[in-house]
Amino acid sequence: MKSRYSLLACILVGIVLITYRVSYTDIASGDPLKITTWDAFGYYMYLPSSVIYDDMTELEWVDEMDSTYQLTGGQMYQAHQQDNGKYVFKYLGGVSLMQAPFFFLGHTIAVSSNYKANGFSPPYQYSIAFGALFYCIFALFLMRNILLRFYSDHAVALSILLMVLATNLIQYISIDSAQSHAFIFPLYAIVLYVTIKWHESPKFKWAALIGLIIGLATISRPTELIMLFIPLLWDTQTKESRKAKWQLVRQYRSHVIVAMLFGIIGIAPQLIYWKLTTGSFVYDVGSKWFFANPWFRVLFGFTNGWFIYTPITIFFILGIFYMKKLPFRRSVIVFCLLNIWIVIAWSDWRYGATFSTRALVQSYPIFLLPFTAFIDDILKSKWKYIFFGIGAYLIFVNWFQIGQYNSGIIHYRDMNAQYYSKVYLNSSTTPLEMSLLDTDEFIENETEFHEIKESMMLSRTPKKFIGGWGNPIVLGTHILEANPKDWIRVDAEIKVNEGIGSSNLSCAVRSKSGTKKTKIRLHNAISKAKKMNTYSFYMKLPKQRHLTLDLNIESKFKFDGTVESWSITLFRKK
Repeated sequence: MKSRYSLLACILVGIVLITYRVSYTDIASGDPLKITTWDAFGYYMYLPSSVIYDDMTELEWVDEMDSTYQLTGGQMYQAHQQDNGKYVFKYLGGVSLMQAPFFFLGHTIAVSSNYKANGFSPPYQYSIAFGALFYCIFALFLMRNILLRFYSDHAVALSILLMVLATNLIQYISIDSAQSHAFIFPLYAIVLYVTIKWHESPKFKWAALIGLIIGLATISRPTELIMLFIPLLWDTQTKESRKAKWQLVRQYRSHVIVAMLFGIIGIAPQLIYWKLTTGSFVYDVGSKWFFANPWFRVLFGFTNGWFIYTPITIFFILGIFYMKKLPFRRSVIVFCLLNIWIVIAWSDWRYGATFSTRALVQSYPIFLLPFTAFIDDILKSKWKYIFFGIGAYLIFVNWFQIGQYNSGIIHYRDMNAQYYSKVYLNSSTTPLEMSLLDTDEFIENETEFHEIKESMMLSRTPKKFIGGWGNPIVLGTHILEANPKDWIRVDAEIKVNEGIGSSNLSCAVRSKSGTKKTKIRLHNAISKAKKMNTYSFYMKLPKQRHLTLDLNIESKFKFDGTVESWSITLFRKK
């Protein structure tokens, strides 16, 4: 069979993606799948608003659906209320257009069954989720077709395997699949394909598709407009090729007009929507960028850094140096640099909630071109077996970390280097390790200290507390005589019935020079609401001898819980 390895690779990754989707649907538990929430709700709400409720400006249906399915995340940021009281959607509608066939499939199932035909019951959720898989698996096979034009079968197989299995792509295709990324991903594969087809044999249909796809991508996420650099700079890698390219464009200038016309057609639904809801064809959704001062931590930081949590992507970038005189060299370089710069310049550099840098996921088909160039070269070298080992290790790390992310061990926006070092490939995180989400003070080895028993505060009398709303709940106060290098460890067993997400355990140390306070969240990956949980953290004491320690529970809102026991232990360096 010709090119059988890349075919098998596509089949394998397709099976893996489906398996992840099924494993994160909780079918056996009976817990309904909910993926159209938070940002995904913003992209999706065009469909139920227009088809089911005939209400795209009053949004009177949202409160009832939100109370049933918890769609908005607590406040409806997904739509802006205008001065006239009417709402306009914050998110653009291109994703909804791509979701539409699967929405109507889900709607047909709901109407024909006992499920509620309300846009959010299980038939809609499963249709959208598996619709995203359909698009993306199709895109992978299309990318195989494209890559085989330039690279060996073995290189294509390996690049597809690693691009899927060793990156955060799995998270945003198979788990958080109602986000925009899974629906824009195939558009990049398609624009590559039609660009190649037009350059091979210029025809109106290819030009029209180029424009239409770029238009649709633009009203999915406006920054995807830079997709136009793919066809624009294709086959301009040398002086001779550039001359031939522009001669071809001049010869088929009518195709350029067609592409522009269909680009306008592609963005027209969004312009019409804005005109009907705001009175203007253009609406400012409120996004901000800082292009002169981007956040490089988006790439290198331990909060959600692309190269940190998805290190295989380092080879995506290295591949740029291996493309040599391939026809897409210039278009890929310009696109990738612009794309990365736009992503790291966005005002919310944490991207709300993200595993690695989710805003780059949809453009992986473009990055796959230089990545395969790198792999094609390394397969011809003596380093290939080392690279196989690196690839296998990074697949394992990625799979492990996807599990950690979805269990909350890898936090969606509060990661740091010290905490990451403790949870890296760690399947049994301790309360002390969890505390590093909120404090950077940690004793690596308690045996290097004396535990001063006579200075320990201790309470083993369970006590129920109801309070909060900004007022500290005092667990205990203690006067301590300390040395300059002393530390304490705070331990507590707490059951929270209400308010776990807004509450912290804090220790304030008061001295003549001021107050030092450390606090840790009560809601973490190993804590459970309405269950008894253990919390622990270290704190280095100020360089003062006479100290007063206050142990409190702090909550922005209501706290209702029981403190089973707590202790503060003094540690003195040997």
